[in-house]
Amino acid sequence: MNTVPVTHARSLVSLLHDVLGLMKLRIGVMIMLTALVGMVVTPAPLPGFAVTAVLALSVLVASASAGMFNQYFEADEDHRMARTRRRAFVTGALPHSRWWLLLMATMLILSVAAAWRFVNPLAAGYVLLGALFYGVVYTVWLKRRTPMNIVIGGLAGSFAVLAGGAAVAPFDAPIPLLLALVLFLWTPPHFWSLAIANRQEYADAGVPMLPVVVGAERAARAVLVGTVLLTLASLLPAAFGLGSVYFIGALAGGLYFIACAVRLVRRPERAPAMRSFFASLVQLSLLLVAACLDRVLV
Repeated sequence: MNTVPVTHARSLVSLLHDVLGLMKLRIGVMIMLTALVGMVVTPAPLPGFAVTAVLALSVLVASASAGMFNQYFEADEDHRMARTRRRAFVTGALPHSRWWLLLMATMLILSVAAAWRFVNPLAAGYVLLGALFYGVVYTVWLKRRTPMNIVIGGLAGSFAVLAGGAAVAPFDAPIPLLLALVLFLWTPPHFWSLAIANRQEYADAGVPMLPVVVGAERAARAVLVGTVLLTLASLLPAAFGLGSVYFIGALAGGLYFIACAVRLVRRPERAPAMRSFFASLVQLSLLLVAACLDRVLV
């Protein structure tokens, strides 16, 4: 007697799971958190809960719209890679309809409009730029044209920090600018580590990621150089207002990432590459947590 309702409920859950999968929410949540960190570290009074919530949701929804566009645009290519061939547009779980473009545009417009109305125009502009850089500059223009795709496309993550800083101090916020630089420098070694681990898949898909173009050995050296530059840049905010808690967290995370990058140079294979990839996540998490603790505790 309960077969139809249970089946219907399961189909709704499956549909919700597929739609949320389009939005790349794990990436979106990380980007949203960087925006909140940008707010916290800016040396000015924090806005109220309502403004904070609007900014956080605006960044999350704008990021989700860009993630959906990324999967929509690459649906015809994603079947070539094991890590993407189970996406909903590839399997047919969701129809590859132009109506999705209307939904994505609506999400982006509403998120930017909310940030404009309830935060300020500069923060809204950064929210818009973050989504456009990932959805258009990286996905459409750069990804399949140049091995420097992720270097330039990495600016997408930097705009969230700037949006957070602009919500607090629109025209005088050196620390968010420095953290935006850190995010910009973090993206290449982070993604190149993953690309080394999945080099053959990117080659089969025709994506000119750096390891595909120059080989795993040279790409591993680029990861190490990038990680050293990232670590040095991550220490700069300590000279502009952040204190010892931040410095220790940034240094510890950076040294750990460098150590994993050195192992990757010595053995440019999948296992060390994945350790380097996860080390990048540890490094960024330590840096962001330390930045917040420094502002709260000191």
